[in-house]
Amino acid sequence: MGKYDDIINCKRPVSGKHPQMPLENRAAQFAPFAALTGYDDAVAETARLTDKKAELSEDLRQELDRKISEITAMLDSGKKVTISAEYFEEDSLKEGGKYVTKQGMIKRVDMYRRQILFNDKSSIAIDDIASINVADFFDE
Repeated sequence: MGKYDDIINCKRPVSGKHPQMPLENRAAQFAPFAALTGYDDAVAETARLTDKKAELSEDLRQELDRKISEITAMLDSGKKVTISAEYFEEDSLKEGGKYVTKQGMIKRVDMYRRQILFNDKSSIAIDDIASINVADFFDE
């Protein structure tokens, strides 16, 4: 006769006062302990790559200024203009950033603040634009 033969086939005791713990929570009890909370996030942030903002040639800058002038003239004549613009977006956590493409209908071009304002209340700094194209335009 074995040492535990008297209890080997007994049912597991269940509390009448406390509900059973879900399996997900029970598994968490046996998860490895993270002594350095946030360390994995810090390593991932350090490994994340960012781009540097490219300096545009004078010819490309003049071409962008010409396109923005054309867009402004279309808006002034009462047309609704939709553009596609690639621009540099600064990273909020580290040096550098990334190039993003935005497509949307323009509300107005603010040359004083050097911004393009969209109908969705977002804006792009003109000096951050790398390329811009008119996607569509029509009369109001």
